[in-house]
Amino acid sequence: QVELVESGGGLVQAGGSLRLSCAASGGKGGIDGSINAMGWYRQAPGKERELAATITSGGRIDYANSVKGRFTISRDNAKNTVYLQMSSLKLEDTAVYYCTAGPTWYSMDVWGKGTLVTVSS
Repeated sequence: QVELVESGGGLVQAGGSLRLSCAASGGKGGIDGSINAMGWYRQAPGKERELAATITSGGRIDYANSVKGRFTISRDNAKNTVYLQMSSLKLEDTAVYYCTAGPTWYSMDVWGKGTLVTVSS
């Protein structure tokens, strides 16, 4: 049973930075592992959940167009932990950020409880 625990959310002013972390337990990394892919989705108030960024054990990275150039995803395979460094934050980045993991970047099947990021003006 894979468990994902997020941390790092909070309140930040527009233009600021914030770093999210997500530690996975009970899963196996590597290209054939249950947590080969890890990443972040987000859900803003009144909107559907959407991709922010994902990364695989092998280093494949995908970003949503809306965060490219501002967010950086990284991963410590030894610790089964994924990070999301968010910079130049905008009001529209306000959302609950969910950590996710799965065998591939297009088949995420485990979700964390989410951490709230609020960007203020």
